[in-house]
Amino acid sequence: VQLQASGGGLVQPGGSLRLSCAASGSISSINFMGWFRQAPGERRQLVAGITTGGTVNYADSVKGRFTISRDNAKNTVYLQMNSLKPEDTAVYYCNIFHLSQIYWGQGTQVTVSS
Repeated sequence: VQLQASGGGLVQPGGSLRLSCAASGSISSINFMGWFRQAPGERRQLVAGITTGGTVNYADSVKGRFTISRDNAKNTVYLQMNSLKPEDTAVYYCNIFHLSQIYWGQGTQVTVSS
């Protein structure tokens, strides 16, 4: 199983970005899909997650600004990020839990700066 993330970049405060992460390989059913982020000098933290049934959870710092969604037919998870703040700057990693295994994407840089 491989994860390919895309959509990061440089954006001004208040702007928006949409991250995508597609899973490929021998996939049957992905239980959990999520996004984590890691800023320099900090530990990796959960940003948002979504289960197969559509139950979502968000870090308090992104509630009301970020929206996670998934397309089960495409094995793809998305993260719509609005009203971005400088403190959202980090490397964002997608993550899936599939057949009792955890997989990570390669990370995509999001920089929020004027």
